[in-house]
Parts: sequence; C-alpha cells; structure tokens
Amino acid sequence: MSHDDVRTRLLQAAGPIFAEKGFQNATVREICERAGVNVASINYYFGDKERLYIETVKEARRLKADPTPFPQWAQGVAPEIKLRQFVQTLLVRMLSANTAPWSTRLIMREILDPTSACKELAQEFFRPEFEMLLAILDEMLPADTPDYRRRQIGFSVIGQCVFYRLAGGVVAALVDEGELSQRYTAHDLANHITHLTLAALGRKPPLGISGAIAPARHPVPHDPRN
Repeated sequence: MSHDDVRTRLLQAAGPIFAEKGFQNATVREICERAGVNVASINYYFGDKERLYIETVKEARRLKADPTPFPQWAQGVAPEIKLRQFVQTLLVRMLSANTAPWSTRLIMREILDPTSACKELAQEFFRPEFEMLLAILDEMLPADTPDYRRRQIGFSVIGQCVFYRLAGGVVAALVDEGELSQRYTAHDLANHITHLTLAALGRKPPLGISGAIAPARHPVPHDPRN
C-alpha cells in the first residue's frame, strides 16, 4: 500500500469519527481500526492526532468547495451582479447535499466550537473568499470607509448565508412547505440577501411588500461613535 493510499484511508476514516465525536473524544485507535492500518500510522503519516484533525478539516472543506467554483468576472461587470453571484455561489456550497455527509458536520462543528484547525481553515479557505467579497463591496462603498466597517458589512453578508445553513430546520418548521420550496432556494435567497445588502448600502430601495419599506416614523438617533 502506497504512502498516499494510507494517508487517504486515514483521512476517510477520521472524517466521520471527528464529525461525530469531535477532536477530544475521537481516539487514535478507533480511527486506525476503521482505516485498517497500524495504530502507529497516524504519527508516521501526520505527526500526531492534532495534525490529522487539521488535515481532515481541510479535506472536508475541499470536498465542499470543488464542485461550485466562484465566477471569474470580466472587466466592467457591475458590482451588484458580482455580489449576487457571489452570494448564490456561497449558498449553493452551504446548502448542497452532494458531498460526504460528514464533511458538512465537521466544518460546522469546527466553526461553532473552534480548535487549532480553525485558524488554518480560515487562512487557507475562508480568507480568499472573504477578500473577494470585500473587493466587491469596495466598488460600492465610499473610499474612506474604515476597514473595520468593510469587514463588518462583509461578515453581515456571510452571516445571512450561514443562518440558512445552520437554522434550516428552524426555517422549515416556521414556514409551510409550499413557501419553503418556492421562496427558500439558493436562487431566491441570493436575490433576497443581495437586495437587502444593496438596500443597506443605499444602492437599492428598501425592501417591503411592494418592494419598499416606508421610512420609520421615529428615526433612530444618530450614534456619534459610528
């Protein structure tokens, strides 16, 4: 059995176990038994259990990312179009069921209860996507927008997408089946999240029953810290 074969078997065996039990509760012995390899294999091929866990989390992210790449936009494409396509791609990735079931569970576990793998996951996979989103937003934001505000807006966009991944069961319990199938597809959610974001940036009318929300009767007081 080649080096790559053993390494792949360990990753495939470790994925479901880490997804179910987490890093602390998964054991080296259990992983090696499922992979059908010697218990010393993890140290030989990965160095230790922690490194195996980190590589397994990264493998889970690769499994989810590969089928749906982000668009490559030609020069001159409007930032509003880029934002919508970015959001839809993100939603398709998050809501897709076409990957190994353990990969989604492991990534969600790591995001909600981060370990040492989270920093590498963020730097290698999340940062490039986040920088892509910030570049889109920069085309619409004033040039003097503070960096912290740019990032907050970016996190707000991503947070809306993450909600439908994490709270999908809650959403399904709160709306009827017809509405769920017609209004909560990746396409429809991308339209909603994009419009809401553009409205917040002043580039679309506010959302409402007829496409606009009437202004509040009592405006929110200005916060001098903003």
